[in-house]
Amino acid sequence: MAVLAGDVGGTKSRFLLKQGEKVLLKEKFYNRYYESFSEVLKDFLTKKRVKISKACLGIAGPILHNRCAATNLPWEIDGSFLSSEFKIPKVRLINDMEANAYGISCLKKEEFVVLNPGEKDAKGHAALISAGTGLGEAGLFWSGKGHRPFATEGSHADFAPRNELEIHLLCYLKKKYGHVSYERAVSGMGIANLYRFLVDQGVEKSSLAVEKVFEEGGDPPEAISEGALKLKDKTCLRVMEWFISLYGAEAGNVALKFLSKGGLYVGGGIAPKILPLFKKETFMTAFVDKGRFCDLLKQIPVKIILNEETALIGAAAHASEKEF
Repeated sequence: MAVLAGDVGGTKSRFLLKQGEKVLLKEKFYNRYYESFSEVLKDFLTKKRVKISKACLGIAGPILHNRCAATNLPWEIDGSFLSSEFKIPKVRLINDMEANAYGISCLKKEEFVVLNPGEKDAKGHAALISAGTGLGEAGLFWSGKGHRPFATEGSHADFAPRNELEIHLLCYLKKKYGHVSYERAVSGMGIANLYRFLVDQGVEKSSLAVEKVFEEGGDPPEAISEGALKLKDKTCLRVMEWFISLYGAEAGNVALKFLSKGGLYVGGGIAPKILPLFKKETFMTAFVDKGRFCDLLKQIPVKIILNEETALIGAAAHASEKEF
């Protein structure tokens, strides 16, 4: 019988059907075209009629009693309901960052970019921070023999400004959202928020190309990152450098909270697309800028995950474990 794995993010859903090591079917769907999770899963499963023994689905949102209200989607997902609807004996929902963390050990050396080598043969707890449509964070508990991933919702903790400009940003975002979390600044929506703040407050000039994308309901974060990398637009460059600095600062916060001497991993779809900007000193400078704990953070290996299917790989690996 086959195993079903899924990675359900804010923008895309990826699915994988495996029988042993053989991949039967793998496909990606854009969530905006579906009113419910059942619809997109049905679309996938009708393409390959096989009996499925168990399913592990990584969902971007908190999992409670095998149910999830997706954070950045209007979907309610219930593992028991899916089990009954699709005749799958065992369906387990896990947080998408937990799935991502399970996938890390399955990756090859060339599927990482090293930002900081850290201490040689570093061992201990590890952590994951992952910016895409939203921001996710997870821990990897070190047992002495290996890592055991666990989910968090740390990205929804309060945003902490580091300077006067970021205090103004906090006030600006508070008017828009009420509560301001790190996800409002370090994510796809965060890139758009940083741009709008700089332009609306008169700190930087608007970009005609980016403004057009906002007006047409396109993808502002992509337009801003392209403006920085390809067009060398001054405003877009400032937005992306600020975004990377905030990303590094929150990654350092995560590393301290988990005391992740075993490594800090940067996942998500944004980092691999803007590697030239990440390879500058901006991220690591913000990462280690923690006063008395600067030297400790310098010892932590920091790596960017390049494989965009890591969460899908992790969900499949977890489903294949004996204790699943």
